[in-house]
Amino acid sequence: MQGGEEDLYLGDVFTEPPRPPTPPPTFATCTRNAFPDLKIRLVGSHPLWAHHLWNAALAFASYIDSNPKIARDRCVLELGAGGGLPGLVAAQNGAKKVVLTDYPEAVLIDNLEFNARQNLSPDEKDHVETQGYMWGHPADSIMRALPKDASTGFHLIILSDLIFNHSQHDALLKSCDMCLASRSANDDTSSAPCVLVFYSHHRPHLADRDLGFFRKAQGAGWVCEEIVTRKYPPMFPEDPGAEEVRATVHGWRMTRGDTGDFPH
Repeated sequence: MQGGEEDLYLGDVFTEPPRPPTPPPTFATCTRNAFPDLKIRLVGSHPLWAHHLWNAALAFASYIDSNPKIARDRCVLELGAGGGLPGLVAAQNGAKKVVLTDYPEAVLIDNLEFNARQNLSPDEKDHVETQGYMWGHPADSIMRALPKDASTGFHLIILSDLIFNHSQHDALLKSCDMCLASRSANDDTSSAPCVLVFYSHHRPHLADRDLGFFRKAQGAGWVCEEIVTRKYPPMFPEDPGAEEVRATVHGWRMTRGDTGDFPH
């Protein structure tokens, strides 16, 4: 610079404190009886809580292994999949198609792909697809993943520990309505297309707001029933609230009402 001015180093002007490095991925193991253990990679840290293997996912894996007919030869969709454990278990139990979805961010979708590659046989992996998806948005891409002989929708939709997101209840229900296959006249309660919702009350003082998801569903015509309760060590032992409440996983089945007519 001219006029005797000293060079100005802009790095001294536009400074910010150094950011901590992103934690490396971690691994969690799901121990099973009928199948080899699954080793699930979890992202190191994420604001959408994808860096935990939730008790609800473990309960889901156990439930599907114990009731393989809910997945065998059927099309399965997992919303907010995180590490993808329930959907991978569905694939190992003979699902015709499994679509694992999570928020459309590369780190989440790449991690789902990694877990599918690492835990499934080549044949099982051929039946699995991963996609980014935001709840409540059009589901055209998800529906295009269905085999041609199942183009009306998914027979099973998995919601694993999602309903603590109270602001997203309407969006979740909208996605379920768009993606679940229609109920036929021959379907009884046990064979009808369904949404399985597994969760814990991580914040016991907000349990009623968690359950508001099912009140909204019933108001929209869904039939809801609790089918599972199972105890696990609490996810966060130091958190406030009754430990027994936080340690319990609840599983609900949701099916369409008799008419199958739902508001959009």
